[in-house]
Amino acid sequence: MKKGIHPENYRLVVFKDMSNDYSFLSKSCANTKDSVKWEDGNEYPLIKLEISHKSHPFFTGKQQLIDTAGRIDKFKSRYSSQKK
Repeated sequence: MKKGIHPENYRLVVFKDMSNDYSFLSKSCANTKDSVKWEDGNEYPLIKLEISHKSHPFFTGKQQLIDTAGRIDKFKSRYSSQKK
């Protein structure tokens, strides 16, 4: 490995999947202002994730369907009264 190109500030960080409240402890150098008390009683920086291996369809085998047609209909009905 080349010297001087890798970050030196690796520390333990809690990653939390916001879709299912699954958390895990790992090392990272990502910056965050949030913190959380972990199972061992210590406080660690918190990084919030939208998806992890506990919620990703590839790992869970379940596909989540997003109701895009319903969203479009809601948008049209909401803004149809504002036509000029």
